[in-house]
Amino acid sequence: MPTYEYYCEKCEQTFEVFQSMKDRKLKKCQDKNCGGLVERLLGTGAGVIFKGSGFYETDYRSDSYKAGAKADADKKKSSSDSENKKPKAKKNKKKDT
Repeated sequence: MPTYEYYCEKCEQTFEVFQSMKDRKLKKCQDKNCGGLVERLLGTGAGVIFKGSGFYETDYRSDSYKAGAKADADKKKSSSDSENKKPKAKKNKKKDT
């Protein structure tokens, strides 16, 4: 739910209200002693909150793209695993006699 900013014409105060987009605009000042007419200011109230692990361009890729990316990652992993499994050269130790 966005936060809207209002301006009271009578008391000349600016205040914020957290309300749903479906709610009607306020018409009267929230100050009980004032009761003047209020006007909602432009440019506020369109707040967006991103929740979750992250928002990246890869989050919304097609299934075929994701499958291809996974296959590439698997190829890289298998090639690095095979390099690590190469036998090491044995060192010849000379015996003192």
